[in-house]
Order: sequence, then C-alpha cells, then structure tokens
Amino acid sequence: MKKILIIDEMHASIGERLTQIGYESDYLPQISRQEIIDAADEYIGMIVRSKTTIDQDLLSSKPSLKFIARAGAGIDQLDVDYLDEKSIMIVNAPEGNRDALGEHMLGMLLSLSNNLRKADREVRSYVWDREGNRGFEVSGKTVALLGYGYMGSAVAEKLSGFGCRVIAYDKYKTNFSDLYVEEVGLEDVFAQADIFSLHTPLTDETRQLVDASFLNQFKKRIVLLNGARGEVICTKDLLAALKSGKVTHAGLDVLENEKFATLTTEQQQVYAELFEMEQVLFSPHIGGWTIESYENINRVLAKKIHALGL
Repeated sequence: MKKILIIDEMHASIGERLTQIGYESDYLPQISRQEIIDAADEYIGMIVRSKTTIDQDLLSSKPSLKFIARAGAGIDQLDVDYLDEKSIMIVNAPEGNRDALGEHMLGMLLSLSNNLRKADREVRSYVWDREGNRGFEVSGKTVALLGYGYMGSAVAEKLSGFGCRVIAYDKYKTNFSDLYVEEVGLEDVFAQADIFSLHTPLTDETRQLVDASFLNQFKKRIVLLNGARGEVICTKDLLAALKSGKVTHAGLDVLENEKFATLTTEQQQVYAELFEMEQVLFSPHIGGWTIESYENINRVLAKKIHALGL
C-alpha cells in the first residue's frame, strides 16, 4: 500500500480518511527534523503543517516522494522552486479553514469597534464607563481587502450583512467582482479604505510590504487587520503609525516574529509598546483554528490527495 508520513499534529480522522482512499499512514507528529531526514525512503507523500521548513536538505534523501500536503493554506514554509524542480506536487487546504478565518477576522473587527476587551476588563473591576467605551459602526464604512483568494473572499462573505462596502485588490487576479466584493486598483484601496484587511501569502514580494511608505499612502485614518502572515508588515512602522494616529486600531492574529524566545532587542522593545496599546488586539495565530476546521482540513486534503491519481 502507498505510504504517507504525517509529521505534524492532525485531527484523529486523518488515518481513516487516508485508508479509505488507499493510503497507509505513519502518524509521527513528534518526529524531529533530523529523524525525517533519516527516515527510510518509503513514502509517496508527506503531510505537514509548519513545524519545519520543507527544503532540499530535508527531502534530498526522499526520491520516492511525489507530493507534499500542507494542512492549511500558507505554503511559505515550502521551498516551492525545489519541489517544482523535483516534480513534487503541492496540495494545500485553504477551503478547510476559510470560514473559520473569516469569522475570526470579523470577530477581531467587532471587538475593536466596540471596545469589548477594554469594556469587559473595566466592568470586572466595577468600572461602569459608557462614554469611555463609545465605539464605531462597521456599517457605512469601506473595507478594503488586499488579496482575494479563499481567505479574503471568506471575509467579504461574512461582511455582507453589515451594510458596508467591500473592495479588494489582488495583483494576480482580475474580473473577480461578485455579490460580496468590488474589484479595484491599489490606488483605490489607498484612497477609499476605512478598514484595511490583509489576505496575501508570504512571498519575497510581500515580505515587509506594509511599511511606513505603504501606510502613508492611505488618504484616511484606517483600522488595520492582519490574518495573513506577520512578516507582511514591518512592525516598527505599524507602531509608529499607531502612535501618529494614521492607524487608529489594529487586529493582529499574526506577528512578524511569533517565536518569542528568539525576539531581537528591537523586536522586544516594539512588542512591549504594542502590548500596552488598548487599540491593538492580538490573538496567537488562531484565525482558522477551530474545532470544525481541524477536521475539515482532513476532508479537503484527502479529497485532493485522492484526485492526484497516484
């Protein structure tokens, strides 16, 4: 039977789903990078999340490998050029957690717009301050999305009942206007956005894209949301924009460096200031990380692996 190596934590249904489509799996979520390198060349596929970089060093001893399946959307941990060179196919599963991501970003926006974290903390401390927690409405605002793939489109769908205008710019897509979104140019995003939400993959082109120069092109003060990758934003420039009021609020599910033990001195200083700001809301990269999406990702991956016809 064809074998698949699973190197990260997956929902318990993964083994049964793979068996149903004719694959045997070795579920080894605690396996180390060196152990993966040293493992026998007996696998036709590998299922990964983001524990380790999938590159030539890891795969050079695996000539039998035919595909890498990413349990999620982002493939920035994969050396795509090397995989292409070796004709190793890439499968990912953005369909599995798009609804979860869309709901999460909407939740961050509504929490920011209604001061929910601050208000909750104050009430628990017996402070009843209505005027100090007066919020703003999403209705009537222009929400601009950068990127309109599975995640961006999910956010647009979730916003459809809020009476706001949703526009999107995607450098690599055209003619995608639909019931939920209006396709625009980047200059329209800068001119019209009240709320700006990032949904781009992390590439050499998008790394540090949102820096001081980028943020200063917005004509209005904006609320910024990031449910993509933290490295898309230059965090120190975001901090400066928050201090100046160019960015009034920020909802960050991802950070430029999420491994806190490896923070540089500068990153520690920037994070310390951000963490003190009431108008900034954080979550630990859990957009798309729900009970339902955990299993849905398995369903999507199994379907796509089966469609490979190996």
